Amino acid sequence: EKDVMWFIQEFSEVLTDWQRDIMSMMREEMLYFWPQMETKIMNEGWASYWHQRIIRELDLSSEDTIEFAKLNSSVVQPSKQSLNPYYLGLKIFEDIEHRWDHPSKEERERFGRKPGMGRAKMFEVREFDSDTSFIRNYMTKQLTEDLDLYVFEKKGPDWKITDKSWENIRDQLVFSRVNGGSPYLVVQDADYLRTGELVLKHQYEGIELDLKYMERTLPYLYKLWGRTVHLETRVEDKPIWFTYDGKKHHRKFL
Repeated sequence: EKDVMWFIQEFSEVLTDWQRDIMSMMREEMLYFWPQMETKIMNEGWASYWHQRIIRELDLSSEDTIEFAKLNSSVVQPSKQSLNPYYLGLKIFEDIEHRWDHPSKEERERFGRKPGMGRAKMFEVREFDSDTSFIRNYMTKQLTEDLDLYVFEKKGPDWKITDKSWENIRDQLVFSRVNGGSPYLVVQDADYLRTGELVLKHQYEGIELDLKYMERTLPYLYKLWGRTVHLETRVEDKPIWFTYDGKKHHRKFL
């Protein structure tokens, strides 16, 4: 079962009716915002694109133009530590507009692409795509190089660049947006060894869990479920089992 909140709400033996009602309301709110979660990069890029276009059309004073430039740059500037969704979404939309406005000879002959269709293509993408298809379909080698993107990992005490292949960078970005950018967890067993213990499994797709955050979360799951909670995931490409029994954390490699 993928819907962990619904499963606990329905089958926990320790929750009272009013607690189930609160969980139900929280779940309904989450479902309401789910489409926004799955289009976060597109939403931020779309807003940034039109913000810039509208401001450029206004007859602003020099002071107002400078003030806008300062505020806008603080929003869309790339980050050294993480990927700025405003920046990435904006650059992909701008690239789409440019490539469909000025198709190459090969694109015109192979795809029948006509010049001046950039804006129409942007609206088409906005209507039909989510973040995963947006990145998979429109993140190009040239754009990856222009944005100077790379994959980095922690090796010992240091962070190091581990990959600059544009296909791997694109795929890593896609993986990071699967399931709205949240870890994909499923209920694997709700009566482990016939003890009523809960087993969750992380559907690992190349991105490890934040272990500190995960270990802070397991006690809350224990409180909601009322019995020991286990979580299976992968760390450094090795399967590992985390457990919280109400008193302390345990971990073991499988």
